[in-house]
Amino acid sequence: MSDSRANHKNRTLTLTGMLHGFTHLYGTALLPLYLLMQRDLKLDSVSQATSFVTIMLVAYFLPSYALGILADRMSRKKLLAYGLVVNALAFVGLAFAPNYGWAMACVILAGIGGSSYHPAATAMIARLFPRDTGRALGLAGIGSGAGFFLGPLYTGWRAAMLEPVLGAAAWRRPVLEIGIMGILAAGLFAWLASEEEAIADRKENAAPAGKLFPTPAVWFFFFLASLFFSLRDFAGNGMASLTSIFLQNAQGFDARRAGIAVSALFVGSVVSNPLLGALSDRRRKRWITFVIVAGSTLIILFPHVPARWAIPCLLAFGFFFLASFPIVEAALMQSVPDEVRGRVFGFYVMITGFVGALAPWVVGLVVRHLGEAAREGRHYFAIYGTVGGLGLLALAGLPCLHAIRKREHLAEPSAEFRMQSSAFK
Repeated sequence: MSDSRANHKNRTLTLTGMLHGFTHLYGTALLPLYLLMQRDLKLDSVSQATSFVTIMLVAYFLPSYALGILADRMSRKKLLAYGLVVNALAFVGLAFAPNYGWAMACVILAGIGGSSYHPAATAMIARLFPRDTGRALGLAGIGSGAGFFLGPLYTGWRAAMLEPVLGAAAWRRPVLEIGIMGILAAGLFAWLASEEEAIADRKENAAPAGKLFPTPAVWFFFFLASLFFSLRDFAGNGMASLTSIFLQNAQGFDARRAGIAVSALFVGSVVSNPLLGALSDRRRKRWITFVIVAGSTLIILFPHVPARWAIPCLLAFGFFFLASFPIVEAALMQSVPDEVRGRVFGFYVMITGFVGALAPWVVGLVVRHLGEAAREGRHYFAIYGTVGGLGLLALAGLPCLHAIRKREHLAEPSAEFRMQSSAFK
């Protein structure tokens, strides 16, 4: 490979990781702001505040298949840049929301803008790095971990700083600031990222809608895999929202300290995504099992640990559990041809993301029903245990992924499939 070609790939991967960071920064920025938003917008309960994140995530994931079609037929670079602009502008609008309805419209628009990232970026990275897909997705996942980390850290810190001056409206300033940052990042990506090659070839070879898989059996296993891995998404989102509320209600944390703690949940993935992603290129199935079991176990244990151990426990959870995302994505992308990867991942993330998006709302409802008992940590034991158990159930998706790969390879073997055949073990 020529130096210029390698530089093109690495620069584009780095910039795509930056977009990944903003995509997930927006998804977590509101986590430490729930109680301030409830007061400022005069909402009836905290479940209304947590519903903003749920609705944003639903809007983020439901259009994924449609955007996957676009990712297979148009410039993935342009799709990524346009998506971030829409996402960022929606957060600028949210900062000026006068009421619940306006705020809800903004989070819906933010979700739709963010929806373009995963179908386009995952397919593009898998094409650029066919041999080391797990490593490449893991490197892009550094941006994800950074975004997850910086989102609640920054908004919680800024809101706590401004609350003595602005009162409950202190949540608005950091939301506006991260919106402006996103617009600037989208411009930088559009300027420096290189256009992907072979767009015309993808258009010519694209399968008709609904023809993603060669047989109904493959469709069946794909749908089952998506459902099972959606439980992992639910567990991850549930852990983040539940922990924000648990620490503030039962452990005496303010918005700043809760933001720091929730940020710790994500910072470990900055290291684990590239490290474990690269290791998984040789033994994918074993690493998926290991990281999901370790992360789910830590969810179950979390409410039992003393408050001083909350951050170390969250660091460990994020290190293991969040590393499962690029590893599973690599396994899925290496199971299907490039010309359908955008749609396959779009369909997959539409299911997993929708189910996962329900977690903040469900958590808010459960805590609401606790009433005054939400002030006592022991009442969270069963909730965390249920969330962790759902994470463990996600492992049932592994046999389904193996069945997809086996049937795709038998139906239509290719040089790329043969090259990658030893990875999923």
